[in-house]
Amino acid sequence: MTGILTGKRILLTGVLMESSIAFHAARLAQEQGAEIILTAFPRPSLTEMAAKRLPRPDDVKVLELDVTDVAQLDGLAEAVRAELGGLDGVVHSIGFAPQDALGGNFLNTSFESVATAMHVSAFSLKSLTTACLPVMREGGSVVGLTFDARYAWPQYDWMGPAKAALEATSRYLARDLGKQNIRCNLIAAGPIRSMAAKSIPGFTELAEVWNNRSPLEWDVTDPGPAGRGVVALLSDWFPKTTGEIVHVDGGLHAVGA
Repeated sequence: MTGILTGKRILLTGVLMESSIAFHAARLAQEQGAEIILTAFPRPSLTEMAAKRLPRPDDVKVLELDVTDVAQLDGLAEAVRAELGGLDGVVHSIGFAPQDALGGNFLNTSFESVATAMHVSAFSLKSLTTACLPVMREGGSVVGLTFDARYAWPQYDWMGPAKAALEATSRYLARDLGKQNIRCNLIAAGPIRSMAAKSIPGFTELAEVWNNRSPLEWDVTDPGPAGRGVVALLSDWFPKTTGEIVHVDGGLHAVGA
């Protein structure tokens, strides 16, 4: 049976553990026929262990990539070309904020910490995408992950503005990459109990509220639906969709209190 990503070559960031959305996107991408390459930072060993649990582990190459390191970004296209020849899709699943930028410290966070959150979580969408452009084919797709930045979430603090910057960056990339017929979209997922979630104070309380409000039952332990959304946007089933934010959140974004 032919999958919706048959013949496509996809680079995915953020595959750390089986609980991550990126892991499920990688699993589904392989199941749907794609060749994949993973990037990892700061502990490639975690990604290498996760890769062993993918459907075709022997076909997966892991590259170390710090998206704040210009030299590593400059060498990414050549490394990808050597492994896959080119790319049809890129998945951005990268976010980080220092602890003093989270947990109710919004008014007291230093600019240095805010700058780190913005660089890693938002600017990296642009830097990763442009690093991959030399090997991206026409008709390619860039997909990122966000947490609905229209709202001020409890304890989320400066990651909220960082996600807002990510969402704006995606729209500008959609504008500028359209002439190359390359799409850029985001998945706004509901809360998932992943490694990233562990660094967010108050995550448990946020997750408990979610299922009380979302029209569809939400499972914080199941990254599968968001992974499916990523794979759908990587496919050719959305050929004229760009600059979009697709909510995979049980419908909470659509309802009030």
